[in-house]
Amino acid sequence: MIQPADFLTLVLILLSAIVAGRLLAPHIVKIFTHAPSRLDRFLDPVEKTVYKLLGVDPSHGMGWREYFLSALIVNIFQMALAFIIFVFQGGLPLNPQGFPGFSLDLAFMQVISFGTNTNLQHYNGEGVCNRLPNCSTLSNTPGLSGLSYLSQMTAVQFLQFTSAATGVCVAAAMIRGFVANSKDMGNFYTDFVRSLTRLFLPLCFIAALIFVGLGVPQTLSGYQIVSTVEGSTQTILVGPVASLVSIMQLGTNGGGYYGANSAYPFQNPNPASDIFQIFLMLLIPTALCFVYGQMLGKRREARPILWGAYSLFAIDLLLAFIPNYTLGRGMEVRFGGFFSTFWTVVTTAVTTGSVNSSLFGNHPLVILSAFMGMLIQSSPGGKGVGVMYMVMYVVITVFIVGLMSGRTPEYLGMKINARDVKLVMITFLVHPVIILVPTVLAYATGAASAIGVSTGSTGFTQIFYEFTSAAANNGSDFLGATGNTPFFNISTALVMLSGRFIPIGLLLALAGSMMNRRRTSEIGLRTDSATFTIILVGSILLLVVLTFFPFLALGPILEFFQKRVNGF
Repeated sequence: MIQPADFLTLVLILLSAIVAGRLLAPHIVKIFTHAPSRLDRFLDPVEKTVYKLLGVDPSHGMGWREYFLSALIVNIFQMALAFIIFVFQGGLPLNPQGFPGFSLDLAFMQVISFGTNTNLQHYNGEGVCNRLPNCSTLSNTPGLSGLSYLSQMTAVQFLQFTSAATGVCVAAAMIRGFVANSKDMGNFYTDFVRSLTRLFLPLCFIAALIFVGLGVPQTLSGYQIVSTVEGSTQTILVGPVASLVSIMQLGTNGGGYYGANSAYPFQNPNPASDIFQIFLMLLIPTALCFVYGQMLGKRREARPILWGAYSLFAIDLLLAFIPNYTLGRGMEVRFGGFFSTFWTVVTTAVTTGSVNSSLFGNHPLVILSAFMGMLIQSSPGGKGVGVMYMVMYVVITVFIVGLMSGRTPEYLGMKINARDVKLVMITFLVHPVIILVPTVLAYATGAASAIGVSTGSTGFTQIFYEFTSAAANNGSDFLGATGNTPFFNISTALVMLSGRFIPIGLLLALAGSMMNRRRTSEIGLRTDSATFTIILVGSILLLVVLTFFPFLALGPILEFFQKRVNGF
């Protein structure tokens, strides 16, 4: 169970994230409502130049179809550019380690991974190429491929910025659809540029400076060879780490510079950097809960979104801290069992996917908590998409309550029709389909056994977790570079694409159908009350548990009881 001092630390971190999110929310609202800002004087000329170069009319309003297609086309184009860099990095500059290009299937998987904000990694970021012979043959060897500085900065970090911006933009577009008298859903290109220049770039610049101050390296020099006190040599793996960590956590990306992610001492040197990274993960998802109410012009409507999300998060925490958190295999002594467990819950609740310890070292109940965060996707979820999923759950709950009370379901004064219910239910069902089908295929085709995964509960948990993480655009996994096989590269890539863009398209369609719908003056179900929040949380848990319980029972739940029987 959690100790008093650890509980106080946890509460302070969460309160800091909520307060900071509340303070950041008005700035985000100004970005997407084009309200006057002090930054206009400096950034308006820059943004207008970008619009001119792109041939974009910033005043052009888009419907949901045009907005979604614009987002999809821009993201595909960006991923295509990154694909070229990954494949040909061996002949490109800023590659002092001489890393070869990725194989086609690995490059395909990684560009989709970073482009969908998942950051699932089937390679070791730092690589080992400069210490092994036959470097050109390593790209297809599990665990031995790496990324050059150019790839890290122009492909990985670039996609981490743009995928994060896309998530926030589509959330803002969806909210506009629910605003009374809204004429359109905005302009994706305008939202995209403004979210980068006014939100992510400034915050990441500040965060990177703080990380450098905390001891995270930021250099373009090659790996350093130093002499140890024992007379041998050691390779110090450095690079542009601080800049990547800032957007990796702030944008809930999760893909680290090193294979060990934030368990690596250079990426996460001390408890202060550990706490700061947890804070960054929570910041924007929390802020967007407040943004929802402010953009609607009904601040009280943010209550079920925020408190529903954090109630689900609290349930995840309670589940994770039932066992005594001790230092398991693969956990960092620098952080201890508490911070390792807390990080695992946070990183899956906000779909970041970064880790500060090995997942293998966690208790089965901690892994079950991680599953719940990824399966719910709104506790509070990733930036942008988390709010969208919570609105989906709100509509489902309103519909269920309407059926139980015999009244026509309404939300924000708008009647919920059959098409709306179909859209939200299809969105909900996408998740289990793209998780469960490839999980079964991995065993049916022998792909799981081919990489040495057992057929027991532990092995099943690893495969189930892989596709759950991919579908939730989370990115944490058990397989790591072991998953660098054609089957897992291609299957997870398809799952990530489906888990990202199908729900976004369906929920934008929902918002589009709500736009300009007649509001009624009748007093319907109050969706800003504590009672509704309780019903909302109960409905979410019921839906998720009923959908995924058989698979959870075969994985972490069975593993938990097996360990209890064996005395662990």
